[in-house]
Amino acid sequence: MDFGHTADETRFRDRVRAELQSPDVVAALRELHAAEEREPDERGLYRLLGEHGLLGVDWPRRYGGQGRTAAHAAVAVEEMMRAGVPDTLFVNGVQTVGKLLLLAGSEEQKRRVLPGLAAGRCFASVLYTEPGVGSDLSALTTRAVAVEGGHRIDGVKVFNLKSGITDIGLCAARTSSEGSRYEGLTLFLVDMRAPGVRVQRLDTMADEQFHRVDLEGVLVTDADVVGTVGDGWALLAEALPLERTGFDFALRAERWYEAGCAGLTSADGGPDGPAAAPWLADVGRHGAATAAARLLAWRCVGSAGAEGLDELRTSTAKWYASEQAAAVARWAATRHGPDAPPELAALLDSAYREAPGLTLSGGTSEMMLQTMSGFLLAAESADPYAAEVE
Repeated sequence: MDFGHTADETRFRDRVRAELQSPDVVAALRELHAAEEREPDERGLYRLLGEHGLLGVDWPRRYGGQGRTAAHAAVAVEEMMRAGVPDTLFVNGVQTVGKLLLLAGSEEQKRRVLPGLAAGRCFASVLYTEPGVGSDLSALTTRAVAVEGGHRIDGVKVFNLKSGITDIGLCAARTSSEGSRYEGLTLFLVDMRAPGVRVQRLDTMADEQFHRVDLEGVLVTDADVVGTVGDGWALLAEALPLERTGFDFALRAERWYEAGCAGLTSADGGPDGPAAAPWLADVGRHGAATAAARLLAWRCVGSAGAEGLDELRTSTAKWYASEQAAAVARWAATRHGPDAPPELAALLDSAYREAPGLTLSGGTSEMMLQTMSGFLLAAESADPYAAEVE
């Protein structure tokens, strides 16, 4: 892969930076970061980002996008996160739900949902995980029973981010018990304000709170089925890599690494200090690993074809970048300790509390390693040299 950027991509990066420096966006970001709430409402900021054309960058124009490439979209993500834009609404709504609808949604669903997501007027969350199921989505128990004109959904979903403020949930449910556990799964678009939907907050150490979503007799129409009934596992296989480019984790690592290095001088054990070697080792090790995480994320974007993202590469990127983000958060917070300067204290405290969940959300590190080993073992059995080449 060519790790450079085209002239057009560089010009687009300049444009994105200029949009993020617009007075309305700067004011919204300042207000958001100054808010005293543990988890302030980000929807106002996202409406502005939509107005500035920064959300559905690589979507077709007929669905509210900019008609640009995946590389342009990745540039926008990098610059938004570097500017301090919280990313969960983007990752869940635009990157996961929106991209899946582009791949498998009906024309009616695309026209109904995508323009609102791209404009920052509509928000979506992911309703996959269940109590006792964890990363094994094939074991989910939420049921969707066929009724006249649609389905009735009953079940419980947990550990969903932003479900308290989203409009649509992408819900995985079992529509049949016949065949293997990988069969009979279906994806639905659920109105989060429909009768029978109850959302409760689950407190965590991190600033962002998870939610429990109870679905009790929730009615969805045939128009809300994503893909075809019973084809959910295949769609999940397409959807999950969309969450796992590693960009969000790599950019966290980048921000926290810079915070960890901020204000360090020779008196702190820098290049001329008494503890120069350990200090340089930490800075160099985390700096190189953080840069590698970003390159792995860009490798996913560069290798994306018409059929979507490569699952081996996305699993690798997600595993490596989330592990590195967690490691650099612990290092940065420990390096500064309780005497961190005021401008860094809140960031490092938040990073330290968020770190444990990074290797769980979006697929645990253990599941990513299992996926990676499965692909590599399959490649090696077909060609002894294939895994080595990869």
